[in-house]
Parts: sequence; C-alpha cells; structure tokens
Amino acid sequence: MTGLWALFLNAAFVDNMPLILFLGLCTFLALSKQADAALGLGVAITGVLGITVPLNHLIYSAVLAPGAWAWAGMPELDLSYLALIAFIGVIAAAVQVLEMILDRFFPKIHAAFGVFLPLLTVQCAILAGSLFMVERSYTLAESAVFGLGSGVGFTVAVVMLGALRSRLAYADLPAGLRGLGIAFVLAGIMSLGFASFAQMAATL
Repeated sequence: MTGLWALFLNAAFVDNMPLILFLGLCTFLALSKQADAALGLGVAITGVLGITVPLNHLIYSAVLAPGAWAWAGMPELDLSYLALIAFIGVIAAAVQVLEMILDRFFPKIHAAFGVFLPLLTVQCAILAGSLFMVERSYTLAESAVFGLGSGVGFTVAVVMLGALRSRLAYADLPAGLRGLGIAFVLAGIMSLGFASFAQMAATL
C-alpha cells in the first residue's frame, strides 16, 4: 500500500502532467479562465484517466504485448505496434460516454467545455497516461493508481490556475499580459513551485 501511495503522490505532484511534463497545455490554458470550468475539466480528465489507463493495461497485457498469445500456441506473436491505435480507440469511447453523461446531467459544465470536450480524445496528457503505463511496466493496480494520481495532479494544477486567473481578471494588467500572456506567466511560476516536489522526492 505504501508503494501505491507513493506512486499516487509521484504521479500527482512530481510528474505533474501540465506543469512538469508540459502535457495537455491546450485545454489547461483554454479552460482555466474560471475556477468552475477548470474544476469540471479536472474531474473529466481524472475520470477518463482513471478508466482508460487500467483498461488499456488489460488490453495491452492480454492482447497486444509480446507473448500475450502464448496460451493459443503463438508465443512469438507481437501486436504491440497496434497499441497506439487501441489506446486512442478506448480513450475515444470513454470521452464519448463522458460527453453523453455531461450533456444529460450537467448541461452547464457541458456548455463550458464547448469544442474542447471532444478534443479530450486526442488530449496528449490522457494518451500519455497509457503510454507511460506501458513504458514503465506498471501492474494493473499501479496503472489504476497512476491514472487517478495523474488526473488529480492535473485537477489541482488547473484549479489553482483558474482561481488565479479569475482573481486577476479584475486587475489592471499591462496590455501585453492580458489573457494568455498572464496565463503563461502564472503557469511558469507554478511550474517552478511544482519542480520543488521533485527535489523533495529525490531526498527521501
């Protein structure tokens, strides 16, 4: 359990997707203007990552990985080159289900996403979760914890940025810093803060 908890914290803070690995910055910056929309984005990404990473682990280990077909007398069969296509298909299905749920039960959040909700299908942070799972040879339990941790880390980062941008919406900023300008400055400062978690983890 200690190892899984450490993996969760590492995924959320040390390897934070938008602020440390710089993944998913398109939606991270576009939907962080208001804290409510930012929270909705974070919950959606956490849900998609929490479902797709362990599900893609099952698909990869049972069907695509080298030697997965040994039980059928074909131990040399290697379908790992299909992993990217399979992962995107699973993510697309999960995002479609999420879109239907939001449209039915949370129309305000659905409207806030706009065109960015379907774009979660090709959101690099979500796809990276499954690719990291394969590269790091996580177990099923580790994959689930990693997916949830990555989503929680994304949520923390985007809600913090959304709260700061909401506050600064009433500030008298120079013309060049209004909008995305100040968003990039804030994201850079937050990135430096999150980088300290890596230094803390290295000393433990």
